[in-house]
Amino acid sequence: MTSLVGTRILLRFNLRRDRLMIPVWVAVNTLMVLSMPNTLKTLYGTPAERADLIHQVATNASFRALIGPVFDDSVGALTAWRVGVYAGVLAAVTSLLVVVRHTRDEEESGRQELISSGAVGRRASLTAALLAAAVANAVLALLVVAGLMGQGAVGALAFGLGLAAVGMVFATAAAIVAQLTESARLARGLTAGVLGAAFVLRAAGDSATTDGSSVWTWLSPLGWLENLRAYGGERWWVLALFAAAIALQAAVAYGLAGRRDIGMSFLPTRPGPSVGRLGTAGALAWRLQRGSVLGWSLAFFVVGVVYGGLTDGVADIVGDNESARRIFERMGGQSALTNAFLAAMVGMMGLVAALYVVGSVLRLYGEETSGRAEPVLANPVGRLRWATGHLVIAFGGSVLLMLVTGLGFVVGYGKEAGPILGACLVQLPAVWVIGGLAVLLYGVLPRAATAAWGVAGAVLLIGWVGPALAAPQAVLDLSPFGHLPKLPGGGMEWGPVLVLLALAVALVAAGLAGLRRRDLTT
Repeated sequence: MTSLVGTRILLRFNLRRDRLMIPVWVAVNTLMVLSMPNTLKTLYGTPAERADLIHQVATNASFRALIGPVFDDSVGALTAWRVGVYAGVLAAVTSLLVVVRHTRDEEESGRQELISSGAVGRRASLTAALLAAAVANAVLALLVVAGLMGQGAVGALAFGLGLAAVGMVFATAAAIVAQLTESARLARGLTAGVLGAAFVLRAAGDSATTDGSSVWTWLSPLGWLENLRAYGGERWWVLALFAAAIALQAAVAYGLAGRRDIGMSFLPTRPGPSVGRLGTAGALAWRLQRGSVLGWSLAFFVVGVVYGGLTDGVADIVGDNESARRIFERMGGQSALTNAFLAAMVGMMGLVAALYVVGSVLRLYGEETSGRAEPVLANPVGRLRWATGHLVIAFGGSVLLMLVTGLGFVVGYGKEAGPILGACLVQLPAVWVIGGLAVLLYGVLPRAATAAWGVAGAVLLIGWVGPALAAPQAVLDLSPFGHLPKLPGGGMEWGPVLVLLALAVALVAAGLAGLRRRDLTT
């Protein structure tokens, strides 16, 4: 087992490096799951209300495509239905980020070559990366099982194991992709594409059937999670599918890892032109981030179309349930249910756009710590000019995301475009405040730059869970999104918007001032 020498030390090192990222993402996922039972008890407290919900799900293909089918009317089963797909997606995202960070990222930066020069086995780094992802998923499973135990121990165990299994399927998928590509960015993009395909397959299958029996559903690991049927007559044999997929993908990843040199890949890298064509720092930033911008834009448009298609049927879904109506109104700030739903869903997309901005801003940190920024800045390119190229992509890209979201809503809803596009664009000041915080952390405290993910995760949690739990207004106001006008349907309030814009500008200016004065990481 000489190929695994050093795994324990590398695992400790990986967990130390992820001491912020893993707890934040696990906490967000756990709180999203554990907040749901009390919310559902409030929304659907009687058997008649739960039966009506199940009927609406069974007769609304768009709703099933978005969330999936429901298999029982217990609070536990409704919890697994309501958050199962999205908790699985979050577990998958966490896992693929961890694995790519500790495999291809390390090779791309040159650190893996230094580590491998010591007493470290050939497959130790890959093993340590997968074990780090396994730790994250195991903690998530334990917290979910403990938190849902009151709804039934068997169902809680099934749901917790299912979430961890989804995470490990995509962890091992990321391990394979990391062997195939030379770029960590491409590895993350390809694995995220696999996750997106899994979501689409599940959605297509669930829209066609009411019991998750479609072939398309069974082609997706997210479909396996719902067909595990936690709290709905558990199908324990579905875990064998997860185990087989994890074992097979891990075996492929290990086989590939043993057949290539460090820093190399199996997919050939396309050679660049003989004469450079990138004449500016902004052009370089666009070249580095264009794939991410296009991928996010496509995803936002598709989600906008799906949410827009649900808008006309939201009244039927909510029915006479006053508790559900109040939650939508609390999120959307409107008394008219359709406008409240639109405002709430647009706000949710704004929260997700904040994640894009943080990732795009922190590309500066990745370029610096990998050593790629130094040769660029050795030319007649100032730090501010170099940073501005990436920040234009980050902040300008968020404008594009919200615009395509609005277009998606218009396509799905089929109504007037002006109010919906205005509602999408009004989210930008809050998105930019989160981006400004990321710029400030990177410019002033680069070692703490990744804490921006914690800020974005906390804001996401407040926006998702706060209204459902009837959190105090003081808690909701901790998020910049809590100060935005609730559009469409509400009145436009320019005061909070202008304050948030000024705050975003001040944060970016302070971050750039710090970047200009500090030493670069070399």
